Amino acid sequence: MLFNSLDFIIFFPIVVLVYYCIPAKLRQIWLLLCSYFFYMCWNPKYIVLIIGTTIVSFISSIVIEKKELLWQKRTALISCIVINLGALFFFKYFNFAMDTVCRIAGRSPRYLDIVLPVGISFYTFQALGYVIDCYRGDTKAERGFITYALFVSFFPQLVAGPIERSGNLLGQIKTLSVAKRTQLFEWESFREGLTLMAWGMFMKLVIADRIAIIVDNVYKNCNLYGTVGLLLAFFGFGIQIYCDFGSYSIIAVGAARIMGIRLMENFNAPYFATSVTDFWRKWHISLSSWFRDYVYIPLGGNRKGKARKYLNTFIVFALSGLWHGANWTFVVWGAIHGLLQILENVCKPFLHKFEERFDIDKKSVGFTLCRAAVVTVVVDFAWIFFRADSFGQAYTFVHRLFSKPDWWILSTDKIYTYGLDVQEFWILAFGLLILIIVDFIKARRKLTIDKWLGGQFVVFRIAFMLAIVMMTIVFGEYGPGFDSKQFIYFQF
Repeated sequence: MLFNSLDFIIFFPIVVLVYYCIPAKLRQIWLLLCSYFFYMCWNPKYIVLIIGTTIVSFISSIVIEKKELLWQKRTALISCIVINLGALFFFKYFNFAMDTVCRIAGRSPRYLDIVLPVGISFYTFQALGYVIDCYRGDTKAERGFITYALFVSFFPQLVAGPIERSGNLLGQIKTLSVAKRTQLFEWESFREGLTLMAWGMFMKLVIADRIAIIVDNVYKNCNLYGTVGLLLAFFGFGIQIYCDFGSYSIIAVGAARIMGIRLMENFNAPYFATSVTDFWRKWHISLSSWFRDYVYIPLGGNRKGKARKYLNTFIVFALSGLWHGANWTFVVWGAIHGLLQILENVCKPFLHKFEERFDIDKKSVGFTLCRAAVVTVVVDFAWIFFRADSFGQAYTFVHRLFSKPDWWILSTDKIYTYGLDVQEFWILAFGLLILIIVDFIKARRKLTIDKWLGGQFVVFRIAFMLAIVMMTIVFGEYGPGFDSKQFIYFQF
């Protein structure tokens, strides 16, 4: 079930209405049933995987807490990790591994007919993070199976995150069965949730799915286009994946907030980052922090010298790339980001001297925008490997980008042959302008759209939200004649 579908528009109000009407002791059960139904709308049989992950991690956490000997705790932890990552490997990476081995051996690969379960990377990592926290003593093992099952499968963030921690989400879920209705429902949270959901729908339907038309067309035929078309796809995909994935996270946060649950923020105006390192503090925050806490730090982090720090950074980002997809292009994408962060770290002392020499105000708007522009170009270059189906396509894209200049197209109507006509281009441009303003406010004033609007005059607040909703309804890409785009990160 997609957030941008009629099914969800019917499903979600029913969930919320019943949720606030039923007795407190039934809320967890109701949300768990709704979450399982939400997932089974994609493929009913794969609910077994979520339940299996839930049971294995639930039992492992209790064993870890009960056992006194370290080897027993470690055995329970390792068993849980092997079982869960084993399932993830089979469904997501088995064919990729076989293809790689066969190619190295010079044999023709044979593939199994495996369907990748939606969201398996997200709920697997969420469950593993919880068990590792129990092993470290950072959280106590949950003894209520319904409570824990809901933590693993809470439907707003089930299939594409954010990847929640037990310290945040599990504690809130436990209070649902005892909280009074007046404690759960707050008008301010309800208003903020609706604002976030409306903004997320705007990002997805007006911007992401519209610019995807150009991106898909150019990448599919990149051997036919020159610099202008490829530049549109170059910057376009960076916008598309942000508005697509960012919109899912924002809608998820908004939907949860309407029910009185606060999920973590997953994006923080990433294209206003002033370095690649800063970009990863603002992009897919839940995954970045997961790899930091459960991979980077256990590898030694920055505690064993610079060389080890750089190696750990590279390993983490290569693994992050692999997490995103079973293709070497994803690994290269992650490795590029790892190398960029290492390069930034090496150059940091020289950059500080340069800034001090010319008395640069790093908080100024001009400095922020210039650094953000450079980071955007660098990040968008790495996105080529993320978006390309193969290294051959990525090479063709980069080669023609620099070798086939066709700037004359800008003075003709041919620019409207990339997939959008004049009207569609103007709608996209206006949508992007609104996005830039909202993200600039977020970057400079540290205010999300719901908080920023909450501080505005009520008439302006209502007018702004009506404009966003009307633009989404009138100019959104949906309907029977549109090839609906599922959220990009569903495939991960």
